[in-house]
Amino acid sequence: MDARQEQLARHLIAGLHLEDMSPADIVVDAPLFGGELGLDSIDALEMAVIVERQYGLTISDGPEGKEAFASLAALDLFIAKQLIAQQPASVKENSQGDGQRAGG
Repeated sequence: MDARQEQLARHLIAGLHLEDMSPADIVVDAPLFGGELGLDSIDALEMAVIVERQYGLTISDGPEGKEAFASLAALDLFIAKQLIAQQPASVKENSQGDGQRAGG
């Protein structure tokens, strides 16, 4: 688990009131629902609220949401992609590096 995933896990643990858990207890690739965490559809709604409050992102109820909530790793990836997509074009270009310049 990297630092970003650990922070996400901390947000989920606090928001879902999983006081007896620590980020280390969450396997990043394990299913969030139907697994050891015991999360249900009410928890999915609360997770969507947590993501919106902490990251300013909305997760849809459709296939996108189902994919995002597949695991902690999937949710982390969804958040990262959405945050990158929200950046202005100039920031995106700078984050991709200058390695594609011709004639250098």
